[in-house]
Order: sequence, then structure tokens, then C-alpha cells
Amino acid sequence: MTLALDIPRLETERLILREHSESDFAHERDFFATDASRFVGGPLPAHRAWRALAMMVGHWAFRGYGFWALEDKATGTYQGRVGLWFPEGWAEREIAWTLMPHAEGKGYATEAALAARAHAYDVLGWDTAISQIDPKNEPSRAVARRLGASLERIYHDPEYGPVEIWRHLAPADLENGGMEAYA
Repeated sequence: MTLALDIPRLETERLILREHSESDFAHERDFFATDASRFVGGPLPAHRAWRALAMMVGHWAFRGYGFWALEDKATGTYQGRVGLWFPEGWAEREIAWTLMPHAEGKGYATEAALAARAHAYDVLGWDTAISQIDPKNEPSRAVARRLGASLERIYHDPEYGPVEIWRHLAPADLENGGMEAYA
């Protein structure tokens, strides 16, 4: 039996957003072995990191969208992931990002999340999106602000506890110049 997933490739100025491959696992395993993964359910042992990566791929099969692997165009280096996320029990459809520590502080999360949001709105027809962010995750809060999202409320996630819900601008607001202050 063959499972074929139609995962579109997206490109930004510096990144390729592509399907995950098994070679990405080593990076995810190493990331989940560190405290840097604390905002996304880690640290995790290697076998649970593998399952987390497999779950991201499986999300594409169930929902028709999911996380893309981020690859640096110039070097081919795995930078992390960005995606559209809505597993069972999640608050709402989400735009999410996780960078590997070596990729932080370069604007990759914002660049990739803008491409993911454009795909959600322009291709999938979403009319809204959120980002769930741990209140202590200041770098992700800063990305959300750069994307034009605003803190809407605290949500009590059954697994992660209190998380902030950041609401992204709607497609109509983006068309009407809503991002001018963030460009």
C-alpha cells in the first residue's frame, strides 16, 4: 500500500517550505532532547520525538494541511517547521512555528509564517487563524506581533495548561492595508 500526500512546496526569499522527510528526524530528535523544546511539549526521548514528527506528517493525511519543514535555500540546512495545525481538541485552526536553536533570531519564523498564512487564506479559504503561545515564550509572542496578530485571550488547553490565543488579521483586513504597521 502506498500513501501519497499532496504537500505543496512553498518558497520565500530565503526558505523552502517542503514536506518532512525521515532525514529531518535527527534534527527534531536533537531539538526535543533539549530544554529549547519546552514550549512545544518537550523535552522528549527519541522515540517520542519520532512519533511527534510522524504525527505532523499524518496531520496532512487527515486535514489536508499541516507543518512544512523549513530548509534554507542557500545551504539546504533544516531550520525548523512552520505550519497550519488543528489536531483534535485544539482551540481553533492555528498558524504555528518552531525553529531549531541555530535558526532563531534571523526572521525565519516570520517569513515562513507569512507564507503559511497566505496559503491558509488564499488556497484553503480560511477566514481567520490563531496562534497558541505559551505566555513565557517571548520570542514567539514577538513573531505573532510582527505578523500583526493581537493577544485575544487566555485559553486553558487540556494538555498544555494556560496558553495565549493570538488572533491573526483576517484576509479582508490584510487586503485593506492592515499589515502596513508591521511591514
